[in-house]
Amino acid sequence: MIKQIFKKIVTLIIEAEARLVIRKYNPKIIAITGSVGKTSTKDAIFAVVDDTLIARKSEKSFNSEIGLPLTILDCENAWSDPFHWLKNILKGLALIVTNVHYPKWLVLEIGAGMPGDIARATNLIVPDIVVFTRFGDVPVHVEFFKSPVEVYDEKAKLAKALRPTGLLVLNADDERVLALREKTKAISLTYGLNENAMFRATNIQVEYEDGLPVGTTFKLEYDGGVFPVDMLGVLGIQPVYSALASIAVGAYLKLNIVDIIGRLSSYRSPPGRMQILNGIKDTTIIDDTYNASPVASEAALMALKSISTNGRHIAVLGDMLELGKFTIAEHKKIGMLAGEFCDLIIAVGQRAKYIVEGALDAGMSEKNIIDFDDSRLAGKYLEGVLEKGDIVLVKGSQGIRMERSVEEIMAEPELASELLVRQEEEWKARV
Repeated sequence: MIKQIFKKIVTLIIEAEARLVIRKYNPKIIAITGSVGKTSTKDAIFAVVDDTLIARKSEKSFNSEIGLPLTILDCENAWSDPFHWLKNILKGLALIVTNVHYPKWLVLEIGAGMPGDIARATNLIVPDIVVFTRFGDVPVHVEFFKSPVEVYDEKAKLAKALRPTGLLVLNADDERVLALREKTKAISLTYGLNENAMFRATNIQVEYEDGLPVGTTFKLEYDGGVFPVDMLGVLGIQPVYSALASIAVGAYLKLNIVDIIGRLSSYRSPPGRMQILNGIKDTTIIDDTYNASPVASEAALMALKSISTNGRHIAVLGDMLELGKFTIAEHKKIGMLAGEFCDLIIAVGQRAKYIVEGALDAGMSEKNIIDFDDSRLAGKYLEGVLEKGDIVLVKGSQGIRMERSVEEIMAEPELASELLVRQEEEWKARV
């Protein structure tokens, strides 16, 4: 009870300070939302604009009620340390009463885990550019809304909050996203694989080196020109979407297209988001352990399926949380998809039994499906059965801690603090 009261008081203070800081320094704001790929898109946009603009981005996935004001104040999450929270409050106060070299641009990830979250965010900021990624039929956090439509309506409020003189950047492959053009008088740019997209990706391919996947390549079609784009260290369609959104923002800001592509080529996706890692026994890991939703899990599995290998396709799939009444059906769908092509499935968590059911329904042999309650035990089992050339996708919701499975099978576990998600001491101390 005391902790909740303390958290509420601190949140109100930090929010008030953030509001005053925005009013004082008046930075331009790029806001990113959607149900899939917010963080990777935010980081790709920042990679494009960072060298040219004086900018700051949300750290990691700071998109909660406290994460947004902390980003505005350039403060860290103090977790349960009251002295660190006092330090954050004093830092915010210093920004208000003194003059500092505050960033000209903020690149902010805006999440909506509960009804009212977008309204709360737009009480702090008025975006100059809003980027929408993609909505899933069953988006993450839907458990806390009446329906997927309510999730969509909540996030659509960000388009309404956009300055009329601003820019709306939309995923052309999602009709619900395209419909947001009607929510604002601002101009819009579109990106995607759709032939009508202004910034279009074609010829998407996995790039190999010595027979192992090392990244993704595609052709950018824009304004009558075709440009090759190489993205090392990531796989799947989501990094392509993130790159396209960042290119659209960069072009609007009149940055050179060739320079933008060059920055993306040296850009590394955040940990836990379709990153390619070296595994033990000359295997390859696709680490997509940050979080999971049905649409993201499907995309990750399709990326796994697209990879050519002399080894096996292995999917290590944890629970997808916060799906409410959709839990059973969506886990079965993912299991069926994996069961159609995977050589081995390892399911982790209480809800993962429905992944097992789906895989069996797809005709997969029971002997090739293993289930665990604990992600670390799943990793230890996998450590014993991996063979040279295997490609291993690891994915699950944040609460299942699937990065622990990755740590058991990565070739360089000493680099876990750099390469994996949730490596802070506060996270590692959690059961």
